Amino acid sequence: MQVAGKWPRILVIVGFVLMLIGILDPLEGSLVILPGTGLVALGALLRNSPSRILISWAFWLVLFGIGAMWGLSAIGGIGGETGRSHWWGLTILPYPIGWIMGFVGAIRIFREHSRYVRPHAVQ
Repeated sequence: MQVAGKWPRILVIVGFVLMLIGILDPLEGSLVILPGTGLVALGALLRNSPSRILISWAFWLVLFGIGAMWGLSAIGGIGGETGRSHWWGLTILPYPIGWIMGFVGAIRIFREHSRYVRPHAVQ
């Protein structure tokens, strides 16, 4: 399914900007990063981009990592006097991995677009 027009590109741009804004504060910014990653994934899916699988994985990793981060935060965090080992922090690891994958995937989509827009040399 490929949607013609500018909407997929607009979704990717808005999502990319949200991902950049959200990284300023990873905890509260996660409320911006998750929809941003979702918009990039939706734009990639609507464009039928080759990067859509990478970005879909990125979205699910971000979703899981953010859920783990908010869940651990809600029960008092990890380490110290909580009784939970620092190893619980590994459950948050999908969040930054997914963010990086989404960031790279969005850049790949921008490069794909510029490859098709750039005029070819006439011989």
